[in-house]
Amino acid sequence: MTIERATIQSVAKPWGSADRLPWSSAEPDTIIGEIWFGRAGATAETSSLLLKLLFTQQALSIQVHPDDAMAHTMGLPWGKSEVWYVLSAEPSAKLARGLRTALTPDGLQASIIDGSIQQLVNWHGVQAHDTIDIPAGTIHALGAGLVVAELQQRSDATFRLFDYGRDRTLHVDLGVAAAILSPSDPTPAPRRLTPARVLLAASPYFVFERIELEAGSRWDIDAAVETWLLVIEGAATIGDVQAAIGEAVFLDQDRAVITPGASGMTALVGIASPIPAENLLTEILSPHFSEAQA
Repeated sequence: MTIERATIQSVAKPWGSADRLPWSSAEPDTIIGEIWFGRAGATAETSSLLLKLLFTQQALSIQVHPDDAMAHTMGLPWGKSEVWYVLSAEPSAKLARGLRTALTPDGLQASIIDGSIQQLVNWHGVQAHDTIDIPAGTIHALGAGLVVAELQQRSDATFRLFDYGRDRTLHVDLGVAAAILSPSDPTPAPRRLTPARVLLAASPYFVFERIELEAGSRWDIDAAVETWLLVIEGAATIGDVQAAIGEAVFLDQDRAVITPGASGMTALVGIASPIPAENLLTEILSPHFSEAQA
């Protein structure tokens, strides 16, 4: 039974940013690309999901991740399916998801070698609150000017296909073997479950939600499985853990009362599958009413 404040690990990346407010004030003069949220304590069991924040001052590499079957052939426990939630985006920000047209393996290999893969992926504009699912095998990339929350299977198996001239290895053969060679289906639209809850994405590996809890309300979260909660607006107390914007809480096989702060709380919630999203969070006390003025 676990309720704990998530630890924070900053990861330097060549495409990262020094401006990470209001999500993080740590190391303000350092170029950081990712913040990883983790379990507290050296003996804590490794989680199956990884929650991150990404800050892109430059474009990331065009890349692809293996599915579980391919990962197992490489001696890895998991492949890497992920989902992005855009926290902020500059007006010109864009990302790539999937291919524009179907390719053969030879055609994909040639496009990686000559760099034309950059024109073959499906680029489109993006704005705050967009959700983009990236199933394993989907070729993808983040452009510059984004702050993104990412929930993923815990794997760092990444095959770079194009890297804008940075001096890093490309993974041609592995990338071709991992990639889906046809255009991707659109990301399913978010679905509102209740006035307080929006289902953003669901996969065999996780459920991803946004919850919007008003000040003066009180909620019960029943985390029967591994659950991550990242505050993106306001603040709340979860059990005995206080969390403000940019902070995360980890729960597993435990229940907790969530008390939103004075301005309420909006959070992203990542839940390890399988669990019906409808059963995760229930209101136990209606919002209180202030005394009427005479």
